[in-house]
Amino acid sequence: MPTADGRRDGADGPRPVNGRHSALTLTVNGTPHALTLDHRTTVLDLLREHLGLTGTKKGCDHGQCGACTVLVDGRRANSCLLLAVAHDGRRITTVEGLAHADRLHPLQEAFLERDALQCGYCTPGQICSAVGVLAEAADGFPSHVTPDTAPSGAPVALTADEIRERMSGNLCRCGAYPRIVEAVADAAAAGAGVGGR
Repeated sequence: MPTADGRRDGADGPRPVNGRHSALTLTVNGTPHALTLDHRTTVLDLLREHLGLTGTKKGCDHGQCGACTVLVDGRRANSCLLLAVAHDGRRITTVEGLAHADRLHPLQEAFLERDALQCGYCTPGQICSAVGVLAEAADGFPSHVTPDTAPSGAPVALTADEIRERMSGNLCRCGAYPRIVEAVADAAAAGAGVGGR
């Protein structure tokens, strides 16, 4: 459970090792990792270069394309903009961590069924972002296109316009947007949750 300052219970913050490195613990896809990292290491570089989780892609490296989207404590975030040391004690989920045993997450299944990809480079970020979209809508977070008359805090219906607006931070150079919207709508209609189980 996060504390008032956003830390996870029991997390005292990163422990400085020297002027450039700190020791910290992150739980990635359910596995805790005790790490000593350079203060400048982003979550994206930690995942790819230190943990070998290459599903999360480096696209623009400026937080503008969404290829690096992961879930941090269940909320979507651009991992290229996050310093790892600032996330001590947090839970990070990548596309590799969405499946349950040998069963794909419902969004992964929907992307395959709808053929919602072409080259596939942006797909991990699209799927992680879509998991976040489902959770945000279920928790009643409005978007720019949510009607002003919608009840405050009530789950938001994921219409095509809602999905397009909420997924607008994830770019697809191949232009697979119509199928991506359909895949997210399918998963929403099937009741896929954050964990997809």
